[in-house]
Amino acid sequence: MAKKYDADSIKILEGLEAVRKRPGMYIGSTDKRGLHHLVWEIVDNGIDEIINGYGNTIKIIMNKDGSITIADNGRGVPIGMHSSGKSTPEVVYTVLHAGGKFEEGNYKVSGGLHGVGASVVNALSDWMDVIIYNDGKISEIKFKNGGEVDSPLKTIGESKKTGTIVTFMPNYEIFKNCQFSFSTICERTQESAFLLPNVTIDLENRTSDEVQKISYHYEKGLEAFVEYMNEDKNTLDNIINIHGEKNKIIVDVALQYTDTYNESIVSFVNNVKTSDGGSHEVGFKSGLTKIFNDYCRENNILKAKDSNFDGSDVREGLTAVINLKVPEELLQFEGQTKGKLGTPEARVAVEQIVYENLKFYLHEHKSEAMAIVEKMTNSKFAREAARKAREEARLGKSKKQKQASLSDKLTPPQGHNAKINELFIVEGNSAGGTAKQGRDRKFQGVLPLRGKVLNTEKASLADAYKNEELNTLIHCIGGGVGNEFDIKDINYDKVVIMTDADDDGCHIQCLLLTFFYRFMRPLIEEGHLYIAMPPLYKVQFTGSKEPIYCYTNEELRELTEGKSNYNLQRYKGLGEMNAEALRETTMDPKTRNIIKVNIQDDMLAEKRVSVLMGDKVEPRKAWINENVDFTLEDDFKKKN
Repeated sequence: MAKKYDADSIKILEGLEAVRKRPGMYIGSTDKRGLHHLVWEIVDNGIDEIINGYGNTIKIIMNKDGSITIADNGRGVPIGMHSSGKSTPEVVYTVLHAGGKFEEGNYKVSGGLHGVGASVVNALSDWMDVIIYNDGKISEIKFKNGGEVDSPLKTIGESKKTGTIVTFMPNYEIFKNCQFSFSTICERTQESAFLLPNVTIDLENRTSDEVQKISYHYEKGLEAFVEYMNEDKNTLDNIINIHGEKNKIIVDVALQYTDTYNESIVSFVNNVKTSDGGSHEVGFKSGLTKIFNDYCRENNILKAKDSNFDGSDVREGLTAVINLKVPEELLQFEGQTKGKLGTPEARVAVEQIVYENLKFYLHEHKSEAMAIVEKMTNSKFAREAARKAREEARLGKSKKQKQASLSDKLTPPQGHNAKINELFIVEGNSAGGTAKQGRDRKFQGVLPLRGKVLNTEKASLADAYKNEELNTLIHCIGGGVGNEFDIKDINYDKVVIMTDADDDGCHIQCLLLTFFYRFMRPLIEEGHLYIAMPPLYKVQFTGSKEPIYCYTNEELRELTEGKSNYNLQRYKGLGEMNAEALRETTMDPKTRNIIKVNIQDDMLAEKRVSVLMGDKVEPRKAWINENVDFTLEDDFKKKN
């Protein structure tokens, strides 16, 4: 019998209980990303103090017991009694939407990821210990069980220092199978150090006997940020620094051109990364395009009959960091996670400041200006050539050639519903043949690729069109390519890279990922790109009719440890599997495992791709030596 649904069924969750009941509503998820979000909430409180002129140091310590300590030397949380009758620290760390940022005048500029901060961290922790240096005193308050006061605020000493030290132990029942990552924390806090010149951020990892320490301090600020992003690339000019203020909005930009074909723009507002861009990025791009076209017209580089440079021409090879300080009364974000700026005044401010500063720079640095303009001119020619190639592909003989080419390679699904169809990109005709037999014909298509595709980290869009395999891939997926790519026009809901589990297969996977990252990035950003997970081993126990498939060496060890009554087959290529096995393990949505490709950190993704797929050998060699364990052996060799 169904439970009665009446007024008594409506439960009001008081205070922090709501956070514990639905943590995803407050921090996005309870996976590794959500766990680290707790750190960012506390760190950003210290950063807001620094932005507003209080303090210059933040320290983060990963403790051996799984807790984490975050300290700043700002003003320190006020320690007086609140009008509610509770101590102010108790209010700050136990009441949602309580804090200095909600009172006008306390913070001229504030980031703050959600405006809930410290209380949410407390709610999702087993315990929290807060030590406050304020008003000549050292005070302490302790919490337990997600926000209960364990020890009320009390004075434990005297000091002339100011600041706040927060130590908390996340509730690992909520954050199952998660732990803090020192590298993740380092990468995120390094960004903050770039954005805050003369600030020092110290980090320690005490989780093992050998303590790791690292410190970030960048007096050159955004200039150092661009240097870091371009250290593995060949640059065309010196870094251009832009600074200005308009409509109470402070604009800082650093930019530099490289000899690559890709743009990399990272933007922040009040030290919060705006991953989805917004009005400030629109203003930057329009100001940049306008000044270069005006400059080239004035200097007769573009003739009267010539068309203007397109925005993509102007930004080819550009690396730029944009950082705005927007006062509270003008701040408008779109979405809860504040990934996109909506402030209309920001567009006007950035566009005018970029235009005016670059106009002066270009006239004062003619040789650098001409090097940049030459690259834009080459980009314009390549863009026009690519457009011509696309038009030829749509008309006349090229259309017939394209249809013949696709009919030879692509085995399309029978259905035409792009919302459910899947495309499997496989390596070679042998794997392609098995995949064609193992697929579900109604909604799964198969495209075999011959050999290794072009490394598009070192190639232009025109080069990609000339590459037969990539050209076929572009037309199969639909939606176009490059700046003209439109996710609404793709032919498949899922594009799945399915390569062999060997060196060549991994290399092809990397080449394809680079292509999609550079020329079809929305495919990744909108969650349409996947990597198949075929099994490494087939284990057939004596007397058993059904085989068992193992996807990792660890699974194989757990399954076969202490046993000898089995036969083992190591799959080194998809062509070695029969169609039924491939369908069951890798292609059938009911039984397969596939990895969704996403971009969690734009800057880190850009660094990884440029290091691993770029021209420079030494950075790639250094990264591989540091991150790849060459002592691992194939378990198949041990078993046989």
